[in-house]
Amino acid sequence: MKTLLKFIGIIILLVIVYAVIAMLAFSKDYHYEKSVVINAPKEKVWQYIGSNKGINAWNPFAKGDPNIQITYSGTSGQVGDTYKWKGNEKVGEGEQMVTDIIPNEKLGAKLHFIKPFEGDAKIAFVLTPDGNGTKVTWIFDNEMNTIMKPMKPMMDMNMNKMFNQGLEDLKKLSEK
Repeated sequence: MKTLLKFIGIIILLVIVYAVIAMLAFSKDYHYEKSVVINAPKEKVWQYIGSNKGINAWNPFAKGDPNIQITYSGTSGQVGDTYKWKGNEKVGEGEQMVTDIIPNEKLGAKLHFIKPFEGDAKIAFVLTPDGNGTKVTWIFDNEMNTIMKPMKPMMDMNMNKMFNQGLEDLKKLSEK
């Protein structure tokens, strides 16, 4: 029993030491990006990148709740194009607004998360020619508060899973 308690104590101590080091050492800036090459012209890929409705045709985050409530406002495919979502605890609540568009090349947007955590982030989708296809790079940037810094490795794992799923779904749609 004493050995088990010592072991548990050491584990707790290591977790605390990791958390303190992460809070002090990790940057507050969080950046994640992933790319895929799609065997389709950029004009075809743009159908699924150039507006919030297009993005939600493959968005893995929106697919996390089959009963998600989504409302759109603004002009689709233009600066100000906005969608608000409200879903279960997995998808939370928030909104995404298009802030920058270069047709067939780039869409930038601001994310505002309301639940489960309040926060803001920026995303971008960049399309570049790649041989006979199109390279799509999905970029996510936000600022982490000190308490969230120890979660960075878990965030990386979750982002990798979601970005892989989303880009694969985008590739399937675009290559039809």
